Amino acid sequence: MTRGALHALTLTVVLAATPARAADELDKNGAPVPSIATSLPNPDPGGIRKWLYEHGLTYSFVLTSELHRNVAGGMRQGGVFQGKLETIVKADLEKMLGLRGLSFFTNSFEIHNTGGIRRDYVGSFNTIANIEALATMRLSELWLEQKFFNDTFSIRFGQLAADAEFFISDYSVFLMTSDWPSITAQNLPSGGPAYPLSTPGIRLRYDDPAKHVSMLLALFNGDPAGPGTDDPQSRNRYGLNFRVTDPPLLMGEAQYRYNQEKTDTGLAGIWRLGFWHHFGAFDNQRLDANGLSLANPLSTGIPARMRGTTGLYAVVDHQLYRPAGGGPDSGISVFSRFGISEPDRNPTELYWDGGIVLTGMLASRPDDKIAATFLYTKMSRDAAAFDRDTIAFTGMPRPIRDYELNLALVYHAQIVPGWTLQPAVHFVFHPGGHIPDPNATVPGAAIKDATVFALRSVITY
Repeated sequence: MTRGALHALTLTVVLAATPARAADELDKNGAPVPSIATSLPNPDPGGIRKWLYEHGLTYSFVLTSELHRNVAGGMRQGGVFQGKLETIVKADLEKMLGLRGLSFFTNSFEIHNTGGIRRDYVGSFNTIANIEALATMRLSELWLEQKFFNDTFSIRFGQLAADAEFFISDYSVFLMTSDWPSITAQNLPSGGPAYPLSTPGIRLRYDDPAKHVSMLLALFNGDPAGPGTDDPQSRNRYGLNFRVTDPPLLMGEAQYRYNQEKTDTGLAGIWRLGFWHHFGAFDNQRLDANGLSLANPLSTGIPARMRGTTGLYAVVDHQLYRPAGGGPDSGISVFSRFGISEPDRNPTELYWDGGIVLTGMLASRPDDKIAATFLYTKMSRDAAAFDRDTIAFTGMPRPIRDYELNLALVYHAQIVPGWTLQPAVHFVFHPGGHIPDPNATVPGAAIKDATVFALRSVITY
């Protein structure tokens, strides 16, 4: 399908979607479950997909398109269209070449848009639309994975994205606000190895099915775009930088799952505890090397350099109500993610999101979901202190950074298997953490609270 055809489709039916992850479950033809292929007259023309699947190769496409309109507040009002076509290829090299336990994965993005709702209209950093990115063709992940000891231990190496496995809430992944958290996106160089950027790395994983426990440890190159003052996505425009010489990023996570089988009757859930540590140098948010405020005219104006930065996080997914015969994602569920980091060397020091999801509440719509969510990011105390120092030394008014809070109400409807629509309304308080509005006519005025209406769709083939 050509880009023009995709755009024509979005004009007749507004499409919007999540940062698509192809389903791990496959049907007899090797298509992801669910897939819109099952609604087509011929799900597998020529039987090519089934033949490839039987020989170890699978592929899928996920079209994500969105329409957003900022109707009040922010930097300015207006709307954007944005879309992403993701191509995913997986190869079972044991089935193809007899290499026991070895597999291959790659995915790429074709990103197209008329602007970014956060970047161009709202001025926020908490996620409104998790596919927002600069328009381009981009390679994402490209890796090999070797499994050992009856698949309980694995090593994955190549170009990796941390947000594919770390700091994730399973119950929130269908939401357009489900994304790499602001505390890592704001604090790590170039936003860290997360959509739309990835970077070379290695990941170890251990799974103990009997105890329902998994342990992950990964080492990434610490800057997926490399140094510079322009947009990191411009510095690594096509995902081909393959940097390996930057100070590394270390991440680890422990997971505990319970009642995850469809035959289980108890309430399901997943608990995660994790950390990150970056070994690079970071600017002090308030002071220079002599201990003077950077706002002080006597300061050198060069921030003191701090060695490394560390963060801790926790993720909870828990089912509150499980209908008879329902799976682990049915009924009523809640989710939450929480993270903290040092305030002296990071612009944000605390992140907290969460929500409630109701699935299959209408007997006639068993796959539909209703959700209410929030995202809260607290700016660092040192960043706020710098703002107060600036006011004291200059006498000029300016907002003092404190927090950004996003609230959202969402309805997620399955039109046919493999195609969902998701209308939503977002309320953004203190966009950008309460920073000056670049378009304000009054000096020192902060960006106003915003209201955004959105419609999203996912088409998986």
